[in-house]
Amino acid sequence: MRAVVKASPDMDGPGIDTDAAARQMGLKPGHGRAIPRSAGFLDGVQRAASAIRRFPWVAATVGVAMIGGALALTAGPATGELVVTAFVVVMAARSAVAMIRTLRSGRLGVDIIAVTAIVAAVLVGEVWAALVIVLMLTTGQALESYAEHRARRDLSDLLARNPQAAHRVRRDGTIEDVTIGDVLPNDRVLVRANEVVPVDGILVDREGVFDESSLTGESLPVEKIAGDDVLSGSVSGPASVVLQATRAAQDSQYQQIVALVESAANSKSPMVRLADRFALPFAITAYVIAGLAWWLSGDPARFAEVLVVATPCPLIIAAPVAFMGGMSRAARDGVIIRSSSTLEKLHRVRAFAFDKTGTLTRGEPVLVDIRAEQGISADTLLQFAASVEANSTHALARAILNGASDREVTLLEADDAEEATGNGVIARVSGCVVAVGKRDFIAEHVGRSIPRTELASGEMATYVALGGEPAGVLVFRDEVRANAAATVAALRGQGIEAVTMLTGDDRATADHIAGEVGIVDVHANCLPVDKVEFITRSPHRPIAMAGDGINDAPVLAAADIGIAMGARGATAASEAADIVVLPDDIGRIADAVTIGRRTVDIALQAIWIGIGLSLVLMLLAAFGLVPAIVGAWLQEAVDVIAILWALRATRMRVR
Repeated sequence: MRAVVKASPDMDGPGIDTDAAARQMGLKPGHGRAIPRSAGFLDGVQRAASAIRRFPWVAATVGVAMIGGALALTAGPATGELVVTAFVVVMAARSAVAMIRTLRSGRLGVDIIAVTAIVAAVLVGEVWAALVIVLMLTTGQALESYAEHRARRDLSDLLARNPQAAHRVRRDGTIEDVTIGDVLPNDRVLVRANEVVPVDGILVDREGVFDESSLTGESLPVEKIAGDDVLSGSVSGPASVVLQATRAAQDSQYQQIVALVESAANSKSPMVRLADRFALPFAITAYVIAGLAWWLSGDPARFAEVLVVATPCPLIIAAPVAFMGGMSRAARDGVIIRSSSTLEKLHRVRAFAFDKTGTLTRGEPVLVDIRAEQGISADTLLQFAASVEANSTHALARAILNGASDREVTLLEADDAEEATGNGVIARVSGCVVAVGKRDFIAEHVGRSIPRTELASGEMATYVALGGEPAGVLVFRDEVRANAAATVAALRGQGIEAVTMLTGDDRATADHIAGEVGIVDVHANCLPVDKVEFITRSPHRPIAMAGDGINDAPVLAAADIGIAMGARGATAASEAADIVVLPDDIGRIADAVTIGRRTVDIALQAIWIGIGLSLVLMLLAAFGLVPAIVGAWLQEAVDVIAILWALRATRMRVR
């Protein structure tokens, strides 16, 4: 074992110059450390070796070119050409095998033109041109691999951060390190400073700060207090915190994201098959031009010269590079696209359907009014109600507590709390019996009927009793997302023909929310099966559906494009969806459509640029203006242009 000590100014003391000492020892000065002069050379050798391992066929082609050239100079041109001919024939056979596999699958692959060009060049004695074609094919594959690696980088960042272990807190307070698979719901987990949160949980400590940028795209740290949900995959701040796990690791948000990313990264783009569909007309055109050039000139070399510049690498490379770039670009905005086929569907989508609660609305009721009985102040009513609801797990309890926090109302100690699930809570606060819940529950508690308070569309109420007497009403509203109307308008601006709301809520509430966001077609009182039936019968295809809850999973699976608002960790919805929007931002849905359409446009542009330039070169070659060896290098330039154009998908601006 070797100890490594990093020098620092505090360690050196006066009179010590680490850079000078390094020079005296024949080493290269560094920032507080001595680096051997040979380190740069060795690093270069290692990088070269790594490149050879990654792209062996490129290395082999370059090696054969060097050997053939050396033999041509020493043993004569014939010997060098013999070595080159043997190699290009082997490579042609290798490409022919791939071509046959493509033909067996019922498709005409673009490899057929490359194989023909290599064979034709060899037959007319242009073996060095044939070698350049082989170099073009192998370097094209290497460039594709590099471009895909660059495009996948943002997707793979999530995989690299995937936590493998957790610090579980035993009942005696000691810490044990376990694999994240051993963490169960209700276990307490210590997350140290700057560590990735391994499982979904609730913050136990009074407060904590978390970086959720890898999940939501939000660059600013998020402050949380005791009781707040903390998502796996976020990074703790400068202090350690304790969480109580709410899900096992495999069911947690981050693991679901990892599964989606792996699925997205491993998907094969249908545009590759689209490129193959270009192959037949492109091949026929190339063969016709090559045949006419041979027939009119009487020179068989013209046939080979035309086919050399017709090698269709842009068709092979451009589409998958653009699609991976588009998926990478979406991931940077917190939008995980499960497969590249979804991008093509987004390019053609004609209709959108939205769930209401949690999608068009925030899904979190907000306290909007306090209606206290005469003689009771609003703050007193809220103080007693919030003190009782601190003991409840009901959905409105958090809204009451948040309302009290916003109004800086201090909670009181509540004793003897009893909750009637789904109806209300009764507890003793400062010697007074307080009941909070539904109107019927409070009426039963006080022993007489209570008049129903008037509510506007989209509002809901919770009733409060103090000391056995009705004391007032708390009114809530599930607020429409601030950018929901803008999102609907943006979708219509992109040519979406029909936008629909599908909700289980009553007609009055549904119409009220739909009016705020600009949706006319509203289907209320829908069960999950009704939503599925609407999607399957829609005349507008493809159709996308956006939702967030477990009950949305069937309709997300039935839609051509299922979009899950995944900020709440709705596992079932996320698994059924084609797209998961990680930030709690409906506007990212419009962004996803933009990315899908621009990505496909860029892919098609790259293909047509490659085809157009190849056609120009074919016509020039047909008139004998482009020798085979020159044409091969020009076609290499065409490949690079097509790839660079396809890479624009990684840098597109959305908003």
